[in-house]
Amino acid sequence: MTLLATRPSWTFQDLKAELKMSDGNLITHLRTLHQVGYVAVTKEILDRPQTSYSLTAKGKNSFQEYLLVLEQIVKAGRQ
Repeated sequence: MTLLATRPSWTFQDLKAELKMSDGNLITHLRTLHQVGYVAVTKEILDRPQTSYSLTAKGKNSFQEYLLVLEQIVKAGRQ
């Protein structure tokens, strides 16, 4: 989710290269995120078929909530 939040969309190959994950492992995670509505999937044919992934509004909101929880944990740890 953190990586997906860094730019509007990512191709499968870019995500795979950045995360250094196998095809099977990455697609499993992306499918789960898609099923819960956090990730949108776009398929298009440029020179060849290409699948891109982006955070949905629900995914962005959930990620922001996650960041707030992390901030609270860090604050509590500093006290």
